[in-house]
Amino acid sequence: MRVELIRVDDAFHFEAFGASNTINHMDANVDIGGHNLGARPMEMLLMGLGGCTAIDVILILKKQRQVIEDLRISVDGERVKIEGTEMSPFSKINIHFAFKGQLDQVKIERAIQLSMEKYCSATAQFSPTSEITHTLKIN
Repeated sequence: MRVELIRVDDAFHFEAFGASNTINHMDANVDIGGHNLGARPMEMLLMGLGGCTAIDVILILKKQRQVIEDLRISVDGERVKIEGTEMSPFSKINIHFAFKGQLDQVKIERAIQLSMEKYCSATAQFSPTSEITHTLKIN
């Protein structure tokens, strides 16, 4: 897998794209000279995690003939500063799934568990260094 970033302005605004050829914008905070014209890179990491698990869960529930009318996912990450550096990786991440539809809670819980433990590559990427939890709401 390969992604490319192209600098758009003389500051921190980038267009990022991969094999899908869709453009995603990234930018830095105004405080350091960005223009708020895109997501921050660390936000995109959480977005990727949310998207990865969402795709898994939807695929699993579709196979089980569950009717999903709406699905909203929010991902909250807590960061911790590494002493002696400016790095602050995620230490805790919670993924909140909010479903609407004709759904069996046991099947949803199982789909989320399968995503977290077997299918989601983004979860595998984060789990060695971050505690990942999830919460669930139906209707």
